[in-house]
Amino acid sequence: MLTMWSKARELAELTPPERNRWVDFLRAVSIMAVVIGHWLMAGLYVDASGELRRGDLLSVAEWTHWLTWGFQVMPVFFLVGGYSNSVSWAATTAKAPRDQDGVYRDWLASRVQRLITPTFPVLLLWAALALILTQAGLPREQIRMATEAALIPVWFLAVYLLVTAFTPIAYRAWQRFGWLSFAVFIPAAMLTDWLTFTAKVPWVNFTNFLWVFLGIHQLGFAWRAGKFAATWFAWVWFAVSLAILVSITVFGFYPVSMVSAPGGFSNSLPPTLALFALGAVQIGLVLALEPAGRRMLDHVGIWTATVLMNGMIMTVFLWHLTAFVLVMTVAWLVLGGVGLDTVPGTGAWWASRPLWIAVYILALLPMIAIFARHERSFGPIRGGRTVPRLRAVLGVVAICAGLGATAGLTIASPEGVSGVRWWVIALPLVGAALMGFGPVYRPRNRPGSSGEPPELPIR
Repeated sequence: MLTMWSKARELAELTPPERNRWVDFLRAVSIMAVVIGHWLMAGLYVDASGELRRGDLLSVAEWTHWLTWGFQVMPVFFLVGGYSNSVSWAATTAKAPRDQDGVYRDWLASRVQRLITPTFPVLLLWAALALILTQAGLPREQIRMATEAALIPVWFLAVYLLVTAFTPIAYRAWQRFGWLSFAVFIPAAMLTDWLTFTAKVPWVNFTNFLWVFLGIHQLGFAWRAGKFAATWFAWVWFAVSLAILVSITVFGFYPVSMVSAPGGFSNSLPPTLALFALGAVQIGLVLALEPAGRRMLDHVGIWTATVLMNGMIMTVFLWHLTAFVLVMTVAWLVLGGVGLDTVPGTGAWWASRPLWIAVYILALLPMIAIFARHERSFGPIRGGRTVPRLRAVLGVVAICAGLGATAGLTIASPEGVSGVRWWVIALPLVGAALMGFGPVYRPRNRPGSSGEPPELPIR
């Protein structure tokens, strides 16, 4: 860790002054909120009969539904994504001639590889574990529960990649229509909810993955364009959005919880208008705090910690629940259920959380040491051929379908000899092959085409 810190310190000191450090800080803090939130909500315990039970914190303590307004930070990721993608796409199109073949393909592939390359190891590891545990005779329901818990984070990657693929169109819409390119997604989300809950149209609610997160992504463009530069405007945005959120949850139709919880439908899978409103609240708050935050990040120690976190951000995101499953497995099967005798939501359970979180971090550290170094690795395109734009888009669709199926169905199969849904594992690999890269990718003949400092492992 000392070596990682010293390298991060070197990168921090080389940061160009024009870089908006608040973008990177928000990404780092958001990932920490996701990790801590997942570790808190997944409350496993051993009951009096010695059976391992899943005591979801949101099920046993209704007041914790309010905590999801702080821990459900996916909208902040899409805000940051919109800002970063606009920087990257604008720089790419400014440097490349308009008639140069493969500009979009190379740009999209470079964005995709940053997310999908670190994802392959965790997918393949759990496929191997599901196969081995099935052959060892472990109950398939337990295998499914473990793989489902460990691979929850990949649903976000599927949606984020899909939204990223729309960046050129979305950015052009922002340049031409401004705020209207954001506002159009609000009635789209409202109509989708009406069709879902009133007209009872099946499956239409899944389109809100696009309407909600594309809308928030547009706000990243607005942020970079300086539309939130006036602090008073950000505070007004926050206050109005909060009033809307409270009115449609506390006094309205939508549940207070912003993640799946008992007693109501999910506001996040798929997203609803309530999650859209929460995103607006969070965006108003974090952008109102930006001036103070950027002054804070002038401190070299805080900025170094931000750089360090961003350098391992995908590893932490993808592996934190694997660390959780590992700790629970050891505590239950090896140590006889030590520490698992407290029921989630009780005073004793809360008092033990700091210790458990420390244990999860210790379990995660070896995974960081093994996999974080590969987050920014690049390799050549196979065969050096230019991949057509349509093929690149089909590759993204295949990757998103595979990641979505991983989160929705899990890779563990209740049938078959192997116990693995091999087609789910294959889809992201096929998608990567369609895009023209294998385990890693480097845009051919266009170093630095993303328009970002290559030495900083962020954005």
